[in-house]
Amino acid sequence: MTTTTGIDELKAAHRATWDSGDYTDVADRFVIPLGTAALEAAGIAPGTEMLDVAAGSGNPAIAAAQAGARVTALDLAPSLVEIGRRRALEAGVDVDFVEGDAEALPFEDERFDVAVSVVGVQFAPRHEVVARELSRTVRPGGRIVLSSWTPRGFIGQFLKTVAPRMPKLPEGASPPPLWGDEAHVRELFAEAGIQFEFELRYAEFSYGSAAGFVDYMAHHYGPLLKARERLTKEGTWEELRRDLVALSERSNVATDGFCAPSEYLLARGVKGAS
Repeated sequence: MTTTTGIDELKAAHRATWDSGDYTDVADRFVIPLGTAALEAAGIAPGTEMLDVAAGSGNPAIAAAQAGARVTALDLAPSLVEIGRRRALEAGVDVDFVEGDAEALPFEDERFDVAVSVVGVQFAPRHEVVARELSRTVRPGGRIVLSSWTPRGFIGQFLKTVAPRMPKLPEGASPPPLWGDEAHVRELFAEAGIQFEFELRYAEFSYGSAAGFVDYMAHHYGPLLKARERLTKEGTWEELRRDLVALSERSNVATDGFCAPSEYLLARGVKGAS
């Protein structure tokens, strides 16, 4: 199997993954603060030309449009694009939702003032290709702002627990939590002359219990839903579920119910003059 074939098959699997479950509900419950932080770091103002990459159903994109930005939102999953269009219409704002690939952005060079991604592009297979595309589409003096789960944070560890039980990544693909590593991000954008500053922040994952949280994610969060389907057929789902519940219990800081803070990296880059 060639690398290209493996990457293409992985992207098709990703599209099916994010079309499954209900990521909109997951994002509404847990991810909105990451989008708010990204927009604040991006300095969104009326007239800002903004691209939201791997936008999901558009929480940051819609908020930016409400602040007066001219917003394009791109996602790989058709169902999320359709939900985003509907939600923008309901919010009374104009957002151009586009189905597309973060590794091949369908936009001309230097079109946008700002490109943001909120725990989105970190799931694209080839990190260096994504970085090149983000850099290409932002104007000199423009900004790239990324919110990414870190490898050592709760969600980073959650993904790390699932990964060994799933098919091995094809040649050329990198694990998502690497986007939460400062050195990795600096290296990805070094050739483009984009200077980054970083800040570690935390998002809270709260639920009635640790076990209840894992079960919620197993039915709503596409990556875990697909893992549950696959491993149930193999007879190993309950083993993974026990490991995830144990991780969640170790991460719990609540005395009543479940609350786990998850570390993420807020990265703000500025593109130098041509």
